[in-house]
Amino acid sequence: MRVLLINGSPRKYGGTFKLLRVALEGVRDAGGEGEIIHLVDYDIGPCRGCVSDNILSCRYPCVVRDDFNRLGEKMLESDAYVFGTPIYWYGVSGLMKNLIDRMTSFENMIFHTGRSLVEGKNAGFIAVGSDSGSIMAIAYMMVVMNSMGINIPPWALAYHHTPGDPLDDEQAVRDSYNIGYNLVEAARRITPSTVWYRGEVNIEELRAAAAIDAEEMKKKQYPGRAEELGLEKEEKS
Repeated sequence: MRVLLINGSPRKYGGTFKLLRVALEGVRDAGGEGEIIHLVDYDIGPCRGCVSDNILSCRYPCVVRDDFNRLGEKMLESDAYVFGTPIYWYGVSGLMKNLIDRMTSFENMIFHTGRSLVEGKNAGFIAVGSDSGSIMAIAYMMVVMNSMGINIPPWALAYHHTPGDPLDDEQAVRDSYNIGYNLVEAARRITPSTVWYRGEVNIEELRAAAAIDAEEMKKKQYPGRAEELGLEKEEKS
């Protein structure tokens, strides 16, 4: 199992790297192969919003000619990712945000091949800073990655958000190690070959079934709620 640990800090030696390095030990102890890369070593510009002009204009390889496609190949060859970022104003760094936006070209392949290129891969998250914002940064990354079809296993986050060396934060060290270990375990069980998102469903049947059950539930519950809360009772037609 190959895990790519992505450092979104311009400081290659900083707290984000330190916890990614701990996560790398977890990867190795679980029998996986890990590699730490630094986004500052890649020229990855901002997304140009091609998808908003024409949804089919956004695809992988990305039309923007910088280092994203080179890094993209490395990402697609990996089974799992650890996204590590410093906390910049309660969110991810600019380096990490550019990468995430450009990953739209992976997800938007749904409209070309019927599938996100990263569907079924696995991810964990690390955020490091000297002030608050860690959970906001991690929650943002989690939502985006899951929306691209990436699996998030248990114990997939670690953070340190106080002044001082994150290696002195016992919980952060323990959590970072478990991210690496669990990503390898998850990658062994969940493979990209599994198709997760079902696009071909009967929308009208789903709507009708939900609407009927909701109306039946309302008939049972609403009279009691109306009396208890002083709501107006519905007039019978």
